[in-house]
Amino acid sequence: MTGPVTAETLPDRMTAIAITEPGGPRVLKPERRPLPQLRAGEILIHVRAAGVNRPDVMQRKGAYPAPPGASDLPGLEVSGTVAALGEGAERWRIGMDVCALTPGGGYAEYVAVHETNALPVPHGFTFTEAAALPETFFTVWHNVFERGALKPGEFLLVHGGSSGIGTTAIQLATQLGSKVIVTAGSADKCAACEKLGAVRAINYRMEDFVAVVKEVTEGHGADVILDMIAGDYVAKNYHAAAVDGRIVQIATQGGAVASTDFARLMMKRLTHTGSTLRPRSVEFKGAIASALETNAWPLLAERRIAPVMDMIFPLTEAWRAHERMEEGEHIGKIVLDVA
Repeated sequence: MTGPVTAETLPDRMTAIAITEPGGPRVLKPERRPLPQLRAGEILIHVRAAGVNRPDVMQRKGAYPAPPGASDLPGLEVSGTVAALGEGAERWRIGMDVCALTPGGGYAEYVAVHETNALPVPHGFTFTEAAALPETFFTVWHNVFERGALKPGEFLLVHGGSSGIGTTAIQLATQLGSKVIVTAGSADKCAACEKLGAVRAINYRMEDFVAVVKEVTEGHGADVILDMIAGDYVAKNYHAAAVDGRIVQIATQGGAVASTDFARLMMKRLTHTGSTLRPRSVEFKGAIASALETNAWPLLAERRIAPVMDMIFPLTEAWRAHERMEEGEHIGKIVLDVA
């Protein structure tokens, strides 16, 4: 193969949602751009839907720039149809339906992705459902099951249980034999989490999550804690964790700086780790994709787990999707319909 292979004549330009300047949701505006140029090993996806994630909001505000070599457009996950193959790309055929994790560029009609970072659309899933999978499943698998080493029978505490990450973690951990406790900010959100399989959902506005975790686990504590808050939750997590517990930090919505008692970390032999996914290598993400295809995709195909869908907006109204996310009332995933 000496160059890209396409099924049909592709358009010269596409509609994309650009960040015109750092700021509020209204800085997201449609514009016409050239199609992405394929590099070796990449596929061009004709995007049918794109997931909306909090890192997109941070990027829009100017707080989370795209990594070197990535598109400046927001959008970390998509679903669609393979429209072209870059040199050396052999896994997918043109016309196949895929969903993929992207380093950026998902808010557009076409996006280039390395072939190893794509997965098949699970049987029976719509494109909007499939677009809600990659970012949350890659994040949960790596942080809960690889970094956190969650085992069957253990307790997992998830902060932000009604988010896309949270609803994915509840379902996946429960199906793989663990017991999940979550925190959420309203009665409706707590009810939604328990309906998905959480053994207890804690309304953090009304209850002390440390005390409740101790009660539910009969004094044992949480074996793994998935935290996107940080701030004053760091010290509380150390109290809520079991001996030999693992705390995995994936965001700092409550503040990136914290004060805590490291003697407690030592006495309980805690591990506090963290990660960000976007800047990791293609190879690293490809390994996660392979693990997901083996461990999670069969559960999706059987509908034993599925993304919790909040609202769907047209691509050209991406600003409305960002408003919805920043309001904080959503339960599950917000998705853009690109078709």
